[in-house]
Amino acid sequence: MRDILSLFFAYAKSGLKSRFQYKVDAIVVIFAVFLREAGGIIAMYLALQKFGTVNGWSIDELLFLFSLIFITYGIFIVFFMALRDFPDWIKHGDFDRVMVRPRGVLTQLVLCGADWLAAFGHGTLGLLLLLVSANRVGIEWDVKTVLYYVMCVAGGVLIQGAVFLTFSAITFYVLETGSLKEIFYWNMRKFAIYPLSIYNKFIQAILLIVVPFAFVNYFPAQFFLRKPDMAQYPGWLMYITPAVGVAMYLLAYAFWRFSLRFYKSTGN
Repeated sequence: MRDILSLFFAYAKSGLKSRFQYKVDAIVVIFAVFLREAGGIIAMYLALQKFGTVNGWSIDELLFLFSLIFITYGIFIVFFMALRDFPDWIKHGDFDRVMVRPRGVLTQLVLCGADWLAAFGHGTLGLLLLLVSANRVGIEWDVKTVLYYVMCVAGGVLIQGAVFLTFSAITFYVLETGSLKEIFYWNMRKFAIYPLSIYNKFIQAILLIVVPFAFVNYFPAQFFLRKPDMAQYPGWLMYITPAVGVAMYLLAYAFWRFSLRFYKSTGN
């Protein structure tokens, strides 16, 4: 474990030095990511000035819901960006280089693929939304709630990591998985920024079972907010995000280990 941590910090130091070699450009990129993602939030905020609520959720409550998406994704791309872009690693022959090193293949992909600039952009927006909304919706922070929040963020990161680990395993069979990611991750992520309860049963089932974004933000947010629409679901769903994250990641890892045997080098 100590060796893995030292390797992570070595990669992090190298990555940060590389990305901040041109400081102004790096700051512009972070700001651009921040503004790109904030644009949707601003549009929603202006629309709700007229409509007031979404299925009983106020503007501040929706901002708290959004904050979990951005915070978890900001952490996700520190550890799992290589899995997000995994087809490029195979097509360019970079995965061959990873396989001949003494460290575990997945360990290397997790440690060396951070997109620090995007992480700062998403993470900063998420933290800002959290700071703005948490006090307004009346969340009282104590040891229990802070611990639960941290565990849910970790669970949300693992859920998204498991989704992309599954896509990466599928890449060994079909190579290009861009369309699958677009349908099952990016489009579902757009649905997930709003309360689960506003959708029909089909969309709810996808967000609960197929790509369980509901456990990334909706159920953790319900733990703090206790909105009336939670009555549609079993109450214990508010507490299991960490377990869902661990279970999904272990299943995705088993599929990855099985699929790795079918890898064929590009020969580059």
